[in-house]
Formats: sequence, C-alpha cells, structure tokens
Amino acid sequence: MKKLLTLVALTAITGVYGQIDRSVRPAAAAAPTINIKNSEVFKLNNGITVILSENHKLPRVSFSLTMGASPMIEGSKAGTNNLMGELLTSGTTKRSKDVLDKEVDNMGASLNANGHSIYFSCLTKHLETGLDIMQDVAMNPAFPESEFERIKKQNESGLLSAKSDPSTMASNAETKIDFPNHPLGEVMDEASLAAITLDDVKNSYKKVFTPNGSYLVIVGDITKENALKLAEKYFGAWKGSPVYKEDFGNGLKAKGNRVIFVPKPGAVQSVISITFPIEMKPGADDQIALNVMNSILGGGSFGARIMQNLREDKAYTYGAYTSFEVTRDGSWFGTSGSFRNEVTDSAITEILNEITKISDSYVTDDELNLAKSAMAGGFARSLESPQTIARFALNIIRENLAADYYQTYLKKLESVSKDDVLTVAQKYFKGGFNIVVVGNEEILPKLKAFDSDGVIEKLDAFGNPVKEMKKADITADQLIERYINTVTATKSSKELTKKMKKVKSIVKKIELSSPQIPVVISMTDVFVAPNKEAMKIEAQGMVFQSSYYDGTKGSSMNMQTGKKPLTAEELASKKKGEGLFPEVNYKTSGMTYEIKGIETINGKDYYVLTTNNGESQSFDYFDVATNLKYKTISISKQGEETVESTIVYDDYKDVNGFLFAHKLTQTAGEMSLSGTVQTIEFNGEVDKTMFE
Repeated sequence: MKKLLTLVALTAITGVYGQIDRSVRPAAAAAPTINIKNSEVFKLNNGITVILSENHKLPRVSFSLTMGASPMIEGSKAGTNNLMGELLTSGTTKRSKDVLDKEVDNMGASLNANGHSIYFSCLTKHLETGLDIMQDVAMNPAFPESEFERIKKQNESGLLSAKSDPSTMASNAETKIDFPNHPLGEVMDEASLAAITLDDVKNSYKKVFTPNGSYLVIVGDITKENALKLAEKYFGAWKGSPVYKEDFGNGLKAKGNRVIFVPKPGAVQSVISITFPIEMKPGADDQIALNVMNSILGGGSFGARIMQNLREDKAYTYGAYTSFEVTRDGSWFGTSGSFRNEVTDSAITEILNEITKISDSYVTDDELNLAKSAMAGGFARSLESPQTIARFALNIIRENLAADYYQTYLKKLESVSKDDVLTVAQKYFKGGFNIVVVGNEEILPKLKAFDSDGVIEKLDAFGNPVKEMKKADITADQLIERYINTVTATKSSKELTKKMKKVKSIVKKIELSSPQIPVVISMTDVFVAPNKEAMKIEAQGMVFQSSYYDGTKGSSMNMQTGKKPLTAEELASKKKGEGLFPEVNYKTSGMTYEIKGIETINGKDYYVLTTNNGESQSFDYFDVATNLKYKTISISKQGEETVESTIVYDDYKDVNGFLFAHKLTQTAGEMSLSGTVQTIEFNGEVDKTMFE
C-alpha cells in the first residue's frame, strides 16, 4: 500500500510540475526571520565581558580572548604589536616555550595568539588544564630575549620575501595611501624592525593586554554555570590599565585620481589596485546594499562584471576582483588583479569604466537576484557553526548593533532594490581614486593620463617614497676594480693574476635553515680553476638539488624535474658569469653591465650595478664605504612567469687572503633560506662525482 501511495503522490507532483512555465522565474518567497539562539552574556568585575555559545554536539570547548584596545600609531617602530603577538606563545614566567608547546601538544589542543587576542581550543576533559595555560599566556608572558631575536630574524626573512612579492608590495602601498597618519596605514619595514627593542614589545603588551574592555568568547561543550565559575576562577583576578581608545578617522579620500607606482624591475605583469577609504562603520545602514553592489561589480563571483569583462571578454587576466572592507577602525574599497604589461593601461580603463557604469545605470534583475541569493546562502551556511553565533553576539556588543540585527539580516538583504544599489554606488564611488600599479618602469608613460595632475608618485616595496638614485661618481669598471681589489686584498691586475694562479680549488660547506623546512640542510659549493663550478644541496642523506658546469657542458637536477642538461642558452649565460669572481671577466666574457647610480637603503649608500647574461637580469648592490657586495637581485623568466630571487651577503671574513661572506640569506617568493658558512677549504680534495 505504501508503494501505491508513493506512486500516486509522485504522479500528482509531476502533473503540477508539468503545468509550470519554466521560462518565468518563480516569485521569491518572503525572507524568513532567522531564529538565532541568543548567546549568554555576563560581565566580570574587572571589566571582561564573557559571551557563551553552548553547543554540546562535540566534547570540545574553545576560548577566544579579545582585547578592547584601539590600534596605536607606532611610527618609526611600526610592527611592534605584531612582534608582541608572535612572542606571546614563546614562553611564560611559569613555562618555557618547550614546556608550553609540549603541554598543548599532549592535550591535542590549539593555541594561537596575535597582538590583540589569544585563542585556545581543547577537549572538554582538558578544560581546566587548558584554561590554566591560556591564563598563563595572557597574564604572565616572559618575552625571552632568545625568542625575541629568533622572531626578529624570521621577520627579516619575511621582509625580504615581501620586497619581491608584487601583491604584498601593492597592499603596502594601498594602506599607506588610503590611511596616512593612521594605525591601518603603518607598514613594518627593515628600518622599523631593526629599531624595535624587547622593551618596546613589553610596553606594547602592557598597553594592549588589559581586562578592561576585553571580551572572552566561549563556544562549545560547557554550561553557563560552569563557564561563569571558570571565567571568574581563571580571569577574575586579572588587573590592568584602563583600555586605550582613540578614533583616528576614516582615512584620506583623494579629490582627484592619484597614480601610485611601485617599481618592480623585470616584471612582465603589472599588479593593479584601485582603492580608496570609505566612511562607514560595521552595521551602517548602507552596508548590506554596498555588499550587494560589490558582489555584482567584482566581489568574488565568476559572473561578476569586472571578471567577465577583463577575463572572459578581453583575456587581460586570469582573475580580477573587488572588495569593500568594513571594520571598526577604518573601511576601504579595493581591487585586485595581475595584467600583462602591454594591457596595463587598458585594464585600468576597463575597471574605471565598470565603476562608472554601475554608478550611472541600474543593475539587471538577474544580477540583483543572483547576488542576493548567493549572499543569503552564505549567511545560512555560516549559521551551522557555533563560532558564528558567538561572533554575532560579540559584534552586537562591540559595534553597538541592534539586538535583532542578525535575526532580521535576510529580510534586510531581500529588501535591497536596484535603486539602493545605484544609490550606494553613486555615494561611495564619488570623488577620486588611488590607482596603485606595481610593475616595470616601461609602463610609466601610459599611466600619466590617469592621474588628475599628470604626476606619478613612486613608492617602494613598503609604501615609502622612493628616493631617486644619486648619480654614481665612478664608472662600472672602476666599481668592479674596487670590489675585486677589496675581496682579494690586491692593488693591481698583476698582483691579482699572481694570487689567483695559486687557487686550484675551493670547497665551501654551508649550513642552511628555513622556517618552512624542519630539518637542517647542507650545501656544498665547489670551484675548480679556471672556470668549473658545482653545487649540491642535501638533507638527511637525500640530494634535493645539484648542478655543475665544466666550461663546456653542464646539467641541473632537482627532485621535481630530475636531471636535465644545460641548454645552449644556459651554457652561453654561464660562460658570461664564470670564474671565482665573475666580475673580473665581464669585459671579455660578453656580459652586459652598467652602473645605475647610488641607492640609499636604511641610511647607507650602495652602488647599483645591473648585469644581463641573456638568461637573467641582475642588480648587484655594493657598499660605497667598504666596496663589499651587499646583495644581488636576480630576475629571470620561466615560461610566462617572472621569477625573482634575492641573496643578501653578510659577515665577511678573511680566508687564505680572500674575503668571503659567511652569512647568506636567499629568498624566492615566500621561500627563505638562511645560510652560515661552516668551512672554506683551499686546494683540497674535490669530489669528482659532482661534475658528472
């Protein structure tokens, strides 16, 4: 009988469905009011607001302690708060870092921190042990000197990577331009990192980490009674200074378009960002309509207008997106996309055209409905997480939102009309834009037309004004001579030739380390006079990379591609840079080279020598005061991609009458390697298998 009823029901449904005109979009159902269970909220006597979202599906509890302090301007020591956050989990007055890490691992727990919050998650059975650890980290950080130095070193490597990453370079420029004299506009660079002391880190902690105005969000398998008892037990006695509060405004909106250029020599693509700050706080009346408009314009959907125009129609890029970021400390609009050099100006024109179009005319019904449906679906999915419910409660309190803000969110979203979208587009796209471009200087002439004053501002990788190179007071050949005389301790070409004849071979053993690699790596670098060279990188008995060149042939090997012979082009480029000190042979090897000028970096002057061997372009920096090589930036093209790597040389020491750098730092993309020379052996035994 059940089968018969099912068949009848299916037939009835099919009959009704067959009468539907599928060419007409069904009318949308009325947006429901979301029944979100209110979180429990209570306050401790010392000023901590506790927010509890109970969820007993899994035997797990998480605690998020968020400070109420406003961000602070750090000036010449930008990045202090970030360092402080990284150091919070590096040990307490009760637990060393090793002990702390071991206790967290033994519980299968998670512990994370930044400059304004601490997060801890553990199984319910480890609740009190976990809270004891979290309390210890929050209230008793030790900030050990050794960890401070280690983390500074890690950040130094990160800054080297940032200087070659065009997206990071663009982001740094955006924040500096949108938010001058504002905490959001501060960017840590090499100078500010070097200036930060351990006392600065400790003072940052004292100013930011205080119970007054802070929030403890508890989510998971715990009752209100127990949450209140444990919050009081572990955090109720905490005392601190009054919470720091300051409003630094909404950023600087340009009256006309500004073009900001960040040079990236050798780049074959330009990163473009069109950005500006907006005057908006979380929960503002316009925010939902603004998000709908952004979704239609370029907010992540493949069908968004900018994506369709620049990728599908013009094939300028693989992807281009827009976003409106609304935060309590500052809000802004931004774009993101990488474009071929030859279409940089066309891409800017099309982005501006799309902004104008959405500000001048109504979006279509299909665009509006699709954007609202996607946003509603995302909102509904987010409600599956208890973390979301707790975050809603925190936002309502911190941002002073209406108590039913999230319960009525879908109704507010559904009510957004084409008129609302047009209104917010006209309101927030009014005025000038900051047009940030990171790329090769060959594109500069095409950018002037976009600046309202026809003047292009140049910023460096960290958003600081670029100081034009000073004219060099010597020639390229004179620079090379000074460098060679310094590293070989010779005064004439005759003396140099005599000294170099005594060098039959040199074998360097270098120990490499990287934050991304958990093992120590060994590198063997071999030179055999007059022009043979070989290299091998290995760890734990396994060779990861090797290469050799014997003056006529060579090969390279890595674990991804295997062993490959050097091509004719690669051999030709090797020929131009062969020898213990390749610079000696530049005049006769065919190397293209010239001195570009004098660049000032962190208060020191460096001669910049550019070379091109046909395969790659390099920029060598020589200390004006010492003549020693400070760093080399190499740019090569691999397929359609441009690959940039940087080597920084430090700690020069005399070995057998020659100066060699004993500390090396190499970065390529996000990968960073720090090397320390262990031994340098002259005229010893050479492993001949390295040349096979």
